[in-house]
Amino acid sequence: MELEQAYRGKKVLVTGHTGFKGGWLTLWLQELGADVIGLGLAPDTEPSLFEAANVSGSCKSVIADVRDKERILKIVQEERPEHVFHLAAQPLVRRSYRDPVGTFETNVIGTANVLDAIRTVGSVRSCVIVTSDKCYENLEWTHAYRESDPMGGHDPYSASKGAAELVVSSFRRSFFNDSSCGLATARAGNVIGGGDWAEDRIVPDCIRALSNGEKVKVRNPYAVRPWQHVLEPLYGYLLLGMKLHDDPKQYSEAWNFGPMVSKYTVGQLVDDVVQAWGSGGWEDVSEKNAVHEANCLRLDSTKANIRLGWAPRLDVRQGVALTVAWYKRHQAKADMREFTQRQIAAYSHSPSKF
Repeated sequence: MELEQAYRGKKVLVTGHTGFKGGWLTLWLQELGADVIGLGLAPDTEPSLFEAANVSGSCKSVIADVRDKERILKIVQEERPEHVFHLAAQPLVRRSYRDPVGTFETNVIGTANVLDAIRTVGSVRSCVIVTSDKCYENLEWTHAYRESDPMGGHDPYSASKGAAELVVSSFRRSFFNDSSCGLATARAGNVIGGGDWAEDRIVPDCIRALSNGEKVKVRNPYAVRPWQHVLEPLYGYLLLGMKLHDDPKQYSEAWNFGPMVSKYTVGQLVDDVVQAWGSGGWEDVSEKNAVHEANCLRLDSTKANIRLGWAPRLDVRQGVALTVAWYKRHQAKADMREFTQRQIAAYSHSPSKF
């Protein structure tokens, strides 16, 4: 397998390994035979994927804050990774309204700290900085956003991700232009999957309500989002890291990893979750004076399809089915590390199954 050949025996640093996407990526890299160092804050939800799937059992786990410049520098210099995947972030729009400065510190300065540490060592051959589909200046267009569209952001979270893209671009041109280290950014859509218990995210909201026999409260039922299962963009990140390692000049740029077609509203997604769960319902609790959240957002992933050979394998309903299956297994007190690895293996080795 191409990815296994690329990562087996390689030292890989994953920031944000205690989070949702970072936890899944850490487990996948472990399945590929990589020597993973995870760096992140302690999980901020209970339960968490990190604890439920025993993510620390697959890596050297370091609890640290990316805002701590000296600590990050020391870890990178001591570990000397060959690949870096930077996922550590404050990832929530509504939280960014409550803590705008902390959001900018983590998402912008934290990214700069990681890049500044990487440029001090000669070991790193590929670095993928994960930002967000919300980094674009969202004009509520009906067409999907391309990598060449301008950065922006109405809310502090979105603006922080646009700013992080500018930080990466500056570091690339200032310090990595003639380097053997490939440096790229990755922008994914709205990710769903088992093990996410974050606040103000629709699938965790669904699972909490349905588990308690309550109706799901939906704030923005008509908003359109680029929904995708977590394994879809992670596959793109791994492909990109492999390509950067082998040809840094060719691939050091920004990349979108979103569904090819995105017409699903929040309400439609909730309908699918309820159907997969087998019972329940939802109610519209839209707030007239709620904080701003984008109403329509789509990504154009044509470049990743043509140049990386990446394409989504799952449609929304398939992603929902995998997600609900994960939560049901967790509710049944199954071995969630084993079940998570089984979903990764099925996606990796049996794409026709989906």
